[in-house]
Amino acid sequence: MGSSPLTGRESLVSGSAAPNSKAEIEKRVALGQITWTGPLIVVMARSFFMITAQALVAAVYLVRHHPAPWNAAAPWWSVYGTLVDIGCLALMVKFTRGEGIGFRDLLGRVRLRWGADIFLGVGYLLVLLSSFRITSPLVNKLVYGSTQFSMYPGLLTARTLPLWGVIYSLSLFWITWSPTEEMTYNGYSLPRVQALSGRGWVAVVVVGFWWTLQHSFFPLVLDWKYVLWRFFFFLPVVMLLTCINLWTRRLPPLIVAHWPMDFAAAILSLKL
Repeated sequence: MGSSPLTGRESLVSGSAAPNSKAEIEKRVALGQITWTGPLIVVMARSFFMITAQALVAAVYLVRHHPAPWNAAAPWWSVYGTLVDIGCLALMVKFTRGEGIGFRDLLGRVRLRWGADIFLGVGYLLVLLSSFRITSPLVNKLVYGSTQFSMYPGLLTARTLPLWGVIYSLSLFWITWSPTEEMTYNGYSLPRVQALSGRGWVAVVVVGFWWTLQHSFFPLVLDWKYVLWRFFFFLPVVMLLTCINLWTRRLPPLIVAHWPMDFAAAILSLKL
């Protein structure tokens, strides 16, 4: 656990390339073990699962004759999000098995000695938070005409959940959400789209678009301004995440950086 993982370049030198390294992925592409089918399904599926999961919760409210079942389901995103994770994990298990590698190989090795991945993750987190701070007022002004606006109270902010839902949201949800999201986009989809297209920028654009779009669907509020605002709000951070991963080929520090953001999103949006 404390040893350093091999990057694509280091692996070629040592002769023992990691299964998810650039070199090994390109080999499997050449052998036909990786096609466009897997990466494109996985990169789009998370958004589909989000809408489907919200629809399932809305169906429960519909049966109970709630006047606005879709909106009633929205505050539960930090609970039904686990269904999204399960769907994505199942797809990645299926496609990695077809490549002849293990699902765990998407993560790579974890560098715990001297807290290397933790400190690096904290550094990434500070960069990402700075990006939010800079772009947030600009996006708010662009879409809503003001740097301050009411962010859908009851849906995105001041969410009311029963005690068990609050406990779940502040425990299991964010612990599984961050690594699954990073593995879906950065661990699985990004390096494969890069290998299939032969262009890093194509991977960043394709994966970055779908990764950003998923934030407009979680939860999905049926308001085009909301969808647009969420897309542009998350776009800079998502592009940073994809570019960092393309450059470093290291997933664990990105997960460390992602965890506090998802925990903050859960706790700050709840009415406690």
